[in-house]
Amino acid sequence: MVVNSSSSMQQPLCHDSESSALLQFKQSFLIDEDVSYDPFAYPKVAMETGHVIGLHLARSCLYGSINSNSILFSLVHLQRLNLSDNDFNCSVILFGVGQLSRLRSLDLSFSRFSSQIPSELLALSKLVFLDLSGNPMLQLQKPSLRNLVQNLTHLKTHHLSYVNISSTVPHALANLSSLTSLLLRKCGLHGEFPMTIFRLPSLWYLSVRYNPDLIGYLPEFQETSPLEMLHLAGTSFSGLDACNLTKIPDFLQKQDELKFLSLSNNKIHGPIPKWMWNISKETLKYLDLSGNFLTGFDQPPVVLPWSRLKSLNLDSNMLQGPLPIPPPLTSEYFAFGNKVIGEISPLIGNMSSLMLLDLSSNSLSDRIPQCLAKFSKSLFVLDLGNNHLDGPIPQTCTVPNNLRMIDLGENQFQGQIPRSFANCMMLEHLVLGNNEIDDIFPFWLGALPQLQVLILRSNRFHGAIGSWHANLRFPKLRIFDLSGNEFIGDLPSMYFQNWDAMKLADANHLEYMRVNQDIQSAGHTYTFNYMYSMTMTNKGMQRFYEEIPDIFIAIDFSGLCGSPLSRACESSEASPPTLSSSKQGSTREFDWKFVLMGYGSGLVIGVSIGYCLTSWKHEWFMKTFGKWQRKWTRKERRGQRG
Repeated sequence: MVVNSSSSMQQPLCHDSESSALLQFKQSFLIDEDVSYDPFAYPKVAMETGHVIGLHLARSCLYGSINSNSILFSLVHLQRLNLSDNDFNCSVILFGVGQLSRLRSLDLSFSRFSSQIPSELLALSKLVFLDLSGNPMLQLQKPSLRNLVQNLTHLKTHHLSYVNISSTVPHALANLSSLTSLLLRKCGLHGEFPMTIFRLPSLWYLSVRYNPDLIGYLPEFQETSPLEMLHLAGTSFSGLDACNLTKIPDFLQKQDELKFLSLSNNKIHGPIPKWMWNISKETLKYLDLSGNFLTGFDQPPVVLPWSRLKSLNLDSNMLQGPLPIPPPLTSEYFAFGNKVIGEISPLIGNMSSLMLLDLSSNSLSDRIPQCLAKFSKSLFVLDLGNNHLDGPIPQTCTVPNNLRMIDLGENQFQGQIPRSFANCMMLEHLVLGNNEIDDIFPFWLGALPQLQVLILRSNRFHGAIGSWHANLRFPKLRIFDLSGNEFIGDLPSMYFQNWDAMKLADANHLEYMRVNQDIQSAGHTYTFNYMYSMTMTNKGMQRFYEEIPDIFIAIDFSGLCGSPLSRACESSEASPPTLSSSKQGSTREFDWKFVLMGYGSGLVIGVSIGYCLTSWKHEWFMKTFGKWQRKWTRKERRGQRG
């Protein structure tokens, strides 16, 4: 137990009765300190005149329940109570909380409480901070949201997101003149949202997203409006996010202190107006214009003007012309699925804080600028797939780096895979398919300890893979695509026997392959999250996977020939027995199932445990597929290079 003084002067010792109460409260829970998200989150107690006035137990891995006679409610001098991010096992929410009449701050968010919020909460008239969000089994009906607002009149922070409210929004909310933050996401709200709430004098953050039956209209905002963040997506508002807008609202021209602006998933047509370059130049951090029909930029500057911009999302529009360049501090830049042409400007190398760059599915051409190597130390995701880029792939991992994903597929890159990729020790996802790469099999990639996806299809890889390299294990490889290349020689069985990640999968714990990284910035911690995607071929048909389950396993050798594949090479020797005729009915069954799907002149081996197919038997696969050194060669092609 950690005791923090509220000032630098020595405070009186905590009263014996309250010390005993704290110890009893701690002993009533299971606490796993090894898995605590915050190792310093154990009882933090501020003392004043010897009484406990603050208890902070957020993210303390508490597990259990709190009943109405809990020793907690004997701490009647408490002013701040934070039990967020714990697991109270769907227990009834704090029915004795009314005894803590001095509470000014109560945070029970994301702690798995259930049942109706008790009427005792209405007695906490001094509350200025209330957060019950993230408890979807909570109900606020008797008492209702109206009752709560009418009694807790001093609230500044009011967060009830994901609580089951199922009511209209009371007009009484507009009487909370001190309210600064109101979050009511996915609460089952319906009816018309009171327009007067937009005029609250201190309200800077308002979110009512994901209430599809909530209707409303945006007022004409005054220049002095404090509102900085407004989330209305998934409602029936006639307003910004996902609200059927056909143009960028004119009232935004007067907004000089916006920090977040999202106009995504509307029907906005035409060019981005030039007045956009003049709004909130010194404050805007997040701009999302994705999912519209924007065609370009009206007199854009060489570098976009928002000096503090962190995230720019232009995905899924119809943008034409050259690529716009965000300011140097930008960390996320999305421009997927547009019609941008020309080269990637060398000015992009000035973005020294860039963590994600997704320019895929455009018409970019010419070579990748060498300046990409300058920010590879900060970069997590580089996606330039499905463009018209050519030339050699630049050396992008010349220094220690954090790269998790590189997708350069479906371009016209030539030459060899840069050997500097061997320095990408965090790399998980590498896609180089559908290019003109002329190289031998990159056996040295097997040393990358985190590599899960390797797609090399439809290039000019040639020569033998070589069994002498089989000791490079590819320890986490799950998806492997060599189809449509020009390999010859043996297919080393040791590769299959060493790919341990393909043998282990937990269908009961489904997650998706992604970058998930905590980032420290300006004294704050936030999570960088990016889902991996890919395209695979099955029976001649390409399939795009927007998300990749971590139990998905696939090996693609289509377009190759020789045993154990279904197509014999024209000049090959007699092949050993095929998979279909050997070891059938084997009793050596294990924890995979595999499917052989004939595709053209080759074979696809696709595996998905509990997701696309059924359960797998992998030991049989290893015994069968890895029993012999299989002879296989490239398909003879007309007009092949000399």
